[in-house]
Amino acid sequence: MTRRLRLALLGLAGVLAAGLVALLVTVYLLLQPDRFTAMLQQQAQAAGLELSLASPASPTLFPRPALELQGLTLTAQGASMPILLAASGRLALPWRTLFGGPTVISRLEIDAPRVDLDALQAWLSGMPPRPANAPPNIPRIDTGVRIARGTLVRGNQLLLRDFSLDAGSLLSGRAFPLVVSAKDAEGTPMQLRLTATPRIQGNALQLNDIDLDFTQGATLSMRLTGEAHWHGAADAAATLAGSLEHADAGRYEMSLHLTPANQNDPLLLALKLDGPGNHIDLRLPPLGVAQWWTRMHDEHGPQLAAPPGSGHLDATSLDLGGVRVEGLRLELTPSPAASGPAPATSTSR
Repeated sequence: MTRRLRLALLGLAGVLAAGLVALLVTVYLLLQPDRFTAMLQQQAQAAGLELSLASPASPTLFPRPALELQGLTLTAQGASMPILLAASGRLALPWRTLFGGPTVISRLEIDAPRVDLDALQAWLSGMPPRPANAPPNIPRIDTGVRIARGTLVRGNQLLLRDFSLDAGSLLSGRAFPLVVSAKDAEGTPMQLRLTATPRIQGNALQLNDIDLDFTQGATLSMRLTGEAHWHGAADAAATLAGSLEHADAGRYEMSLHLTPANQNDPLLLALKLDGPGNHIDLRLPPLGVAQWWTRMHDEHGPQLAAPPGSGHLDATSLDLGGVRVEGLRLELTPSPAASGPAPATSTSR
């Protein structure tokens, strides 16, 4: 190799190195990772949360402008147990944001998150109640969201693993797709697919053309269609109908009807299920059932009681968490006391 050729190659390498440095500096200046990190932390603080990263955000331009986040931790303010721990995250940005446009995120991706339901419930219960006359906070997702390889736990108890979520934008008049999949503690796969067209009008969220599909392994599948609307708090209504198929039990006709709370009655869910040998016709208050479920799983000692609600259940056979019950008949009658659980009578063999 001649001396002139060596000098030319060295000069070319120097130009390339200088161009690479200039590109990295340009990317950092355009993306301004501190701006987006501060925006996320401010939004978290407004919700009573603290967001921290293991290392500063790193920018990239390819295949699209984005910020790479490492070691995310989301904790309720003043709490010691984090709600979410994630190995990494990615904020995809539109090109217009790089050139002086508004600070927006086009897609949020989170990899390998661990979500603790106990910590999440503690944060939700500690939030101040909304005034009765306050307008509802209509949910809005301006960005696509993707979660991969997640884990859902309650304390040290594994609930779901290999959790993934892929959602589009929740904007008025546009179809909203949502796909959720996971495996339970025994390794059985399950998947939920939802499509709906939201319409936000004033203080109301209307969901039209709801199409919901749920599968659990090769044993259970369910499909429901209908519509729903929400005006805030317990002012919600929904009508869904469809079918449920079980590999061993056959096909069932199913309907769900949610009626909003009023001055005399709580939010109420009417569930009907008709099929071979089984018939369910129940009216359940969802919030009351959630409280009943919490008491049933109290770590200081479960409080055994029938769930609140009214109606009846007749089942030739029923599988409950690996336990097979035959000849079950359950009658629920509403409790006269608002605070106490509804009494029930049941017979089985």
